[in-house]
Amino acid sequence: MPVAGLPATTAAPALSREHLLLLYRWMVTIRAIDEKMLMMQRQGRIAFFGPSAGQEAAIVGSGSVARKGDWIFPALREGGILLMRGFPIARYFGQMFGNVLDTQKGRQMPMHFSSGEHKFVSLSSPIATQLPQAVGAAWASKIRREDVVTFGYIGDGGTSENDFHSAMNFAAVGKVPCLIICQNNQWAISVPFSSQTASDGVAIKAAAYGMPGIRVDGNDVLACYQATQAAFERARAGHGPTLIELVTYRRGGHSSSDDPTRYRDESKVPPWLLVDPISRFRDWLVAGRHLTDASDAAMRAEIKNTIDDAVKEAEPAATVAVDTLFTDVYGSPPATLLAQRAEVIGDGSGKAEGAFPL
Repeated sequence: MPVAGLPATTAAPALSREHLLLLYRWMVTIRAIDEKMLMMQRQGRIAFFGPSAGQEAAIVGSGSVARKGDWIFPALREGGILLMRGFPIARYFGQMFGNVLDTQKGRQMPMHFSSGEHKFVSLSSPIATQLPQAVGAAWASKIRREDVVTFGYIGDGGTSENDFHSAMNFAAVGKVPCLIICQNNQWAISVPFSSQTASDGVAIKAAAYGMPGIRVDGNDVLACYQATQAAFERARAGHGPTLIELVTYRRGGHSSSDDPTRYRDESKVPPWLLVDPISRFRDWLVAGRHLTDASDAAMRAEIKNTIDDAVKEAEPAATVAVDTLFTDVYGSPPATLLAQRAEVIGDGSGKAEGAFPL
């Protein structure tokens, strides 16, 4: 729907064949990782997983707009954007195992990917708290006069949190270079979107805060890309934030710990499968002679091998040393922390000398 401040168009963005195929490749990669991780969780090899199946167009279409210097503040299902920014896939799996390949040294829950080098901040398990953080980062960029746009992601359930409203107000008043992107997948764990708000969607809420809001077909990767690119350019030009609602569907459970058949009518899922974002984009690429069955099969085989190799490297990696509990806490560790470290690490024999002090 056209919104003031954003161009209205139905034409596909003018992207090269290479760019189009790269978007498709990342969508296929994210789906393949999804399937691999869910299988590994069921086998007891990882503890927790939050699937993104059915939402690949929203993730790739919006995330591919960000440049190397832009900051990403994700919610649960945007981990694929970190890979798109060049993060090694073996280290991605290492985070799920919490071993030495994990940039966070096993301190975070699975799915809480983070990399300062790639300007990708860990999501916050408390819902929506990453959004004020994203707006604050955008405000800092504005003060420093940096050419940086911050991407803050949230789910439809998160829009009922105070943090969403605080972030929206702060972003609009400060006219900060931030995109507030809501993946509306229709479910906040077990709460349907119809019970989440009486508004006609999420995008309409932008008007109350004085910023543009746009609602997009979240299963159309080109529409997601185009809407995000327009909002991105608006932010770079100094015109402030935009709320983007990407309407999609959560095909599976909220996480690997969830059984959606307990609370939703599964007969309503098949219609969404008919607009599966990967199949839909594949058909478009084939029709435009950008992709063939043979090239698609070769791409998928290559992706599978890459994922399998990454798991083979990540799974047997060493566990994180106990000593890392005391690193990255202070620039200059105080005596109390050093004493605690000595008590836990022991006398060099590998055995702790006493209980960890409370």
